[in-house]
Amino acid sequence: MKWSLLELKKYQEEPLLFDETLDLKNQLIKRDEQIIDLSPVKVKGFISAGKHEYLLHYQVETTMTLPSTRSLEPVALAFDFTVDECFMTPEQFQRRDETIVEEEVLLIEGQTISLDESVADNLLLAIPLRVLTEKEKESTEMPSGNDWAVLSEEDFAKQKETQAQQVDPRLAKLSELFNESDDDNA
Repeated sequence: MKWSLLELKKYQEEPLLFDETLDLKNQLIKRDEQIIDLSPVKVKGFISAGKHEYLLHYQVETTMTLPSTRSLEPVALAFDFTVDECFMTPEQFQRRDETIVEEEVLLIEGQTISLDESVADNLLLAIPLRVLTEKEKESTEMPSGNDWAVLSEEDFAKQKETQAQQVDPRLAKLSELFNESDDDNA
């Protein structure tokens, strides 16, 4: 769904309301190959045209299937979040008020604002770094294999501490030499 800037000029007095269901599955899978599936995206909100900017506000609801970051098993994650974006043409951006921070503005390329692109971008940004199945969330067991294991930070620190306290048997004889030399000096 796209709106032309000329069309949006009609909505300076009152915002344009929308309630759409978008099919962004193929678009998002092309942009991020880790996405296994995406249900239709329900988007409800409004866009308004001010003298100096275009404000877009919407609520997103969908379910995305991603691989577990631990076992690669598919995990369905529900997304429900709100987005507020401020768009400006390059001309509006040049004439902007100094209180508007550059990072808070999205520049409009061309003569349209695309709801699909905005929703897709924000869904990609909402993907968590750590995705776990319910079983993995409840379990403290980490994956392991032949000569390898995944450790939590706490377990790693304990293991490092234990290794520092243990003397390598090959070096134990050397420590006896240091003890003997100390006894000879005394």
